[in-house]
Amino acid sequence: MSHKRIPKRKAAIAAGGVVALGAAAILLPNANASQDAASDAAPRTLKAADASQLAARLAGALGDAFAGSYYDAGGRQLVVNVVAGDNDNVIVQAERAGAKVREVRNSLAALRTGAQTLRSEAAVPGTAWAVDPRTNKILVTADRTVTGGDWDRLESTVKGLGSGIADVKRSKGTFKTFLSGGDAIFAGGARCSAGFNVTAGDGTPAFLTAGHCGVAAAQWSDSQGGRPIATVDQATFPGAGDFALVKYDDPATQAPSEVNVGQQTVAISQAADAAVGLQVFRMGSTTGLNNGQVTGVDATVNYPEGTVTGLIQTDVCAEPGDSGGSLFTQDGLAIGLTSGGSGDCTVGGETFFQPVTTALQAVGATLGDGAGGAGAGAGAGQGAGDQAGQGAGDGAGDQAGQGAGAGAGAGDQAGAGQEAGAGQGPGAGQGVGGGNADGSGKAGAPGSGDGLGRIVGSGGGD
Repeated sequence: MSHKRIPKRKAAIAAGGVVALGAAAILLPNANASQDAASDAAPRTLKAADASQLAARLAGALGDAFAGSYYDAGGRQLVVNVVAGDNDNVIVQAERAGAKVREVRNSLAALRTGAQTLRSEAAVPGTAWAVDPRTNKILVTADRTVTGGDWDRLESTVKGLGSGIADVKRSKGTFKTFLSGGDAIFAGGARCSAGFNVTAGDGTPAFLTAGHCGVAAAQWSDSQGGRPIATVDQATFPGAGDFALVKYDDPATQAPSEVNVGQQTVAISQAADAAVGLQVFRMGSTTGLNNGQVTGVDATVNYPEGTVTGLIQTDVCAEPGDSGGSLFTQDGLAIGLTSGGSGDCTVGGETFFQPVTTALQAVGATLGDGAGGAGAGAGAGQGAGDQAGQGAGDGAGDQAGQGAGAGAGAGDQAGAGQEAGAGQGPGAGQGVGGGNADGSGKAGAPGSGDGLGRIVGSGGGD
């Protein structure tokens, strides 16, 4: 399916499927997790996918002491919150695993109890909340429609949670789903975006999109007024998610595991869970490709149509027609499906996404060729593999430069190597990792050539 519009923040995609953005973008470094036993007590440098895996392991190992985590993209470290009490062993355990540890006041259980209270006492349309591990509080957002008695009710409920449990902020826009009526996938007057191609449980080709698109119409076309090509098989909205499985009517349909970003495609290797701080990209049929950061997980949103739970909160912009579109990482991990939010791509705002992992689990589908099966975690299987790989190349700008970085891949241990970037199209060249492949060969410096840096090096491994 064609996505024709790519405004403001553009992207060039390498043949290997790695994204390189212009100066407005923030790229995830492909840094390696240290395997040196001598540095066990120091925070490790981690890829975002590896940080998500470590967070999941520590959540199980630390039990009630675990109070959430987030990814520090600048330091490329996992930050873990703990309520240690008298048990200093949990801090030692987390540090030895390679995390940076913070002692905090609020336990995850207390924050979740607060979120449940909000849902039972203040679930008015136009409100949303999610636990923010960076502040160790619940971040409550109210759009401009929440006024009068509803606003008083919300403020009173938050105050009743106790000091230091939750903060309230205003959103300039209005929380709504991003279904519209024009391009991408169509049903009557409705327009949405396809998310990710999948294989249904019966082996037939299908794709995931937003649940509110799935309940809006049963059959969808890839052109306005065109013949239907796919039929909704399952849809959830509102309630425990916002996702739909739509099966292609022709069982011989070729449904590659990739995201079309306009002129090129990004290969999608598997599904992964989101983590606060994760740098992500969103593709939609209205606004094209945009990027931003995950700001909350397990978010609750009270749309006019009803309450939806278990969503990912981000600062990525979106507009009507983007619903169902794909949220993914620069190294090809499927993260979410566009649900809704406030604002637009001129003023910004909050956008919420359905996690792909839970959608796959619920509908019994697998991602693409099965590499990202139902509920698959980040970093397993594809890419560089478990052992180190090598990659090399040059950066093209006015003057060629080389940058040492990490080999690309989504395996448990990323490969080490050098990344290369070639200028293509207008903009500043950038690479990935410690060796940004720009014209000067200096990390983070704008390229002196006229191209966006295109990463052509890739990690190999066992």
